Amino acid sequence: MKNKILDTATELFLNQGFKSITMDDIAKEMGMSKKTIYSHYSNKEAIVTASAEHLFQNICGGMDHICARKANPIEELYDIKKYVLEHLKGEHTSPMYQLQKYYPKIHQSMRKGQYDYMQSCVTDNLQRGIEQALFISDINVQFVARVYFIGITGIKDESIFPPSDFPISELHDMYLEYHIRGIVTPKGRKILNKLIKSNHN
Repeated sequence: MKNKILDTATELFLNQGFKSITMDDIAKEMGMSKKTIYSHYSNKEAIVTASAEHLFQNICGGMDHICARKANPIEELYDIKKYVLEHLKGEHTSPMYQLQKYYPKIHQSMRKGQYDYMQSCVTDNLQRGIEQALFISDINVQFVARVYFIGITGIKDESIFPPSDFPISELHDMYLEYHIRGIVTPKGRKILNKLIKSNHN
């Protein structure tokens, strides 16, 4: 039952935001009393914490699967972007932004986990890109990996990138292109341009 509550709550949070959904909403969606939910989760913050962690672990698992294929590093970045947006429902309610605004402690803890995970994933991606002559050989890998993390998390700030001006999917595409263009070799640029053209079509 606890897992069912967690799955339902996570789905509701993703669709409507961490702030918008109440314990009443979760109970109503499941056709049960709030008392039953409180027997498993002491308060809303507890279920938000569990949902954020559940979501993070699911996304990391999917990214691990993509990275394990050891595909072309440029294509890999686009595959990861597509996977993450699909599992965050396109972020049309910007759940991570709501998490940061209304549950800063939970967000900070999640951000630390994101950083630790992405440093490993992005560093590996960059190193393989250099080995395959797709990325410039003398880039500072640790610097680029950190800047990538700051950028990919920073574009979620709606006060800087309002969705009305920067639709989420387009924003992620723009950032990814910006990141890759700064580090590609001529060989890598051909692959990038081909991917961009394919995505536009």
